[in-house]
Amino acid sequence: MQRSATDRISTGFVVIHPLDPEDAAITAAMRAMASSTKGARRGIEARAQFDALMERVLPRDDVTFEADTLGGVPGLWVHPADWRPGEAIVHLHGGWFNFGSAKAFRHLVGHIAARAGARAFIPDYRLAPEHPFPAATDDVLACYQGLAERDVNRIALTGDSAGGNLALVLASRITGEAASIKATLVGVAVFSPVTDLTLSGATYETRADADPLFTRPQVAELVHSYLGSTNARHPLASPLHGRNSGMPSIRIHVGDDEVLLDDSLRYVEGAVAATVDAQVDVWMGMPHGFVGSIGKLKAAAQALDAIGAYLADRLRAQGSP
Repeated sequence: MQRSATDRISTGFVVIHPLDPEDAAITAAMRAMASSTKGARRGIEARAQFDALMERVLPRDDVTFEADTLGGVPGLWVHPADWRPGEAIVHLHGGWFNFGSAKAFRHLVGHIAARAGARAFIPDYRLAPEHPFPAATDDVLACYQGLAERDVNRIALTGDSAGGNLALVLASRITGEAASIKATLVGVAVFSPVTDLTLSGATYETRADADPLFTRPQVAELVHSYLGSTNARHPLASPLHGRNSGMPSIRIHVGDDEVLLDDSLRYVEGAVAATVDAQVDVWMGMPHGFVGSIGKLKAAAQALDAIGAYLADRLRAQGSP
């Protein structure tokens, strides 16, 4: 039997955040609006609609953007007012491996970069189904290596949803190839990562009604579009089934009303068992992607503040593992 979030609290690696009453009213309204499209199966023709949704994230007026290419991968720099040249964040965007772009995610990443006091690069990794696995994983590794070659010696990874999957996979690859990469990976902070492409998490059932966005059949179709004939347990596809030993510090934030909740809980449980400094923050009543509602939800600001403080600490700490 798989354990719940509350079962894991006593182990010390799960932090539960109660639902604020004002947030509860807002999420109820959001849930009602999303109900008619829950589980909708969309192809690549929906990319513009997805990007438009992410463009609605509240922008900041203290960040700037600059196009660039790292390791042959195009993307966008997000520059907060103050940043240090030897430090950087690489943010891997969400979209179930089929959707999303650096431009669409720039406002969300602006909030992360400003809070961390570090510049961030968002690569436009190749998307499925035109470019199935392992194209995205290869692109993000090339991007990281390209950044390391620019005299950036301290790097943190962030990501959301599918981007969280890519961040954890990339961290595992970097850990295994650390001797050949100049920069130090100081930490990983992700939101609602997709860690198990076998879709075996118990919360695909226990949160099936609570999740306002996703259904298992819908997710299975998107994952198949990405994986093709690749085994879903491949360690570069499902970080839950990859290596944990030697990984840097990891922080995960996830909503309790997500079919993906178990992907976070089980991943952190395995990381802690491998003596990795890992923690998962579970936000009660929150749906997938809740941090994108910054300016509306208190939980979004609180989660972003926590991630920003964590990243600032990791990037500036001397000799961090």
